[in-house]
Amino acid sequence: MLISQPLPFVKAFVEAIDEAIRAHQPLSPGLSTIQRSWLGLCLMGVLVTNSVCWARFERASLGRYSLAALSWMFRHAKLPWALLLQKSVQVVLRSHGITWGSLVVDDADKERSKSTHRLAHVYKLKDKASGGFLMGQTLVFLLLVTERITVPVGFAFYMPDPALSAWRKQDQALKKKRVPKCQRPPKPPRNEAYPTKQALALRLLAQFRQHHPHITIKAVLADALYGTAQFVDAASETFGGVQVISQLRRNQTVRFRNRTLSVQQYFERYPGVSQTIRIRGGREVHALVGSARLYVRAHGKKRFVIALKYAGEEDYRYLLASDLTWRTQDIVQAFTWRWLVEVFVQDWKTYEGWGTLTKQPGEEGSSRSLILSLLVDHCLLLHPAQLAQLTHRQPAYTVGSLIHRIKVDSLLTVIRELLDAEDPEQHFQRLADTLAQHFSLAPSEKHLVGRDLGRLEPTPALKYKAAA
Repeated sequence: MLISQPLPFVKAFVEAIDEAIRAHQPLSPGLSTIQRSWLGLCLMGVLVTNSVCWARFERASLGRYSLAALSWMFRHAKLPWALLLQKSVQVVLRSHGITWGSLVVDDADKERSKSTHRLAHVYKLKDKASGGFLMGQTLVFLLLVTERITVPVGFAFYMPDPALSAWRKQDQALKKKRVPKCQRPPKPPRNEAYPTKQALALRLLAQFRQHHPHITIKAVLADALYGTAQFVDAASETFGGVQVISQLRRNQTVRFRNRTLSVQQYFERYPGVSQTIRIRGGREVHALVGSARLYVRAHGKKRFVIALKYAGEEDYRYLLASDLTWRTQDIVQAFTWRWLVEVFVQDWKTYEGWGTLTKQPGEEGSSRSLILSLLVDHCLLLHPAQLAQLTHRQPAYTVGSLIHRIKVDSLLTVIRELLDAEDPEQHFQRLADTLAQHFSLAPSEKHLVGRDLGRLEPTPALKYKAAA
């Protein structure tokens, strides 16, 4: 697809961000005309090419913007990158009249090349699909789920502590050799430059609270990785004692009537009952649900513990809630919102530019390209068709269908400019020459035409060797 200029809704989105920045910093000049033009083109480039790639942007814009100029702006222009995402969230929330919601914490992996050296935050991580290992990046996301929209509001790159990783590898090797613990090297202290995923998530929660104090948070949702006492208590305290819902492992111990047993053992003795659960406010399903307010030893206090098993499943999953005053059904139904972060990650990787060709090197390259990708997600929430659906409480359009509509609208804009030109034939010829220049044909390695292939036939002088 082609780009002649950013579509009107993209221009309006960039202008709204600029106004929010100027309101936040009255003495700041905000975004310059060139910066607004560049940002609008980048958003259109991601929407049309599904990548953050300057070469693709140059071809899609028919050479109006060169690869070198786009890359220079990305690296050296003094854009307030720290404010772009923050003010973009503010623009989206204000446009949709959002005053409350729940926050979802999760992490996602981005596979990278095995020979990557210039990209930031790349390390060896486990591939969940194959069980092997690959090089990649890990991001911790913060998602705001409301009654109308689901929008990403923060992110952070995770990087494991190299010293702890080396110690853990050595310690496991010594364990296999049955070396006593007293003879193994002690665990080194954690380097503050490499915070844990839980620490990054708490930092994101605190930043959201600081930047958007007018938004009322009903609950914080996270998976089992964030089900530690430190995270649950700190996350709840960040928003004044809000409900935090996470998960427990089946072997975590609880205390009941002066007896200590695992969560699984407790709910084997006191199994759940059949209940009807509404999934994300929509369809109803049947599930076995059991609950109790139990003292969790790892947390050192009572928690609301729930055993949940949907129809067709064999094993229970165990939920944990910090606020003991909620009903069981409300906790279970609120936790179903956590699945929306998986939908967001899938859309984000598939349609919003982060899946392919995000190869900007360095710390700034990774974070800035990710900000551009997330701005695209925000921009789609302000598309006129999407905004009309949400305003009238109708089902929102999918990201894929919106992207297809935007590509068609961009192509129609190019055709309209061609028809409105003073000399359409001359304008068309210039367009054809530009397309031929930027979409030149490349030689193929599949065909062997023009190569020296040898004789590929018997040699008479060597027949005696075959006979011998």
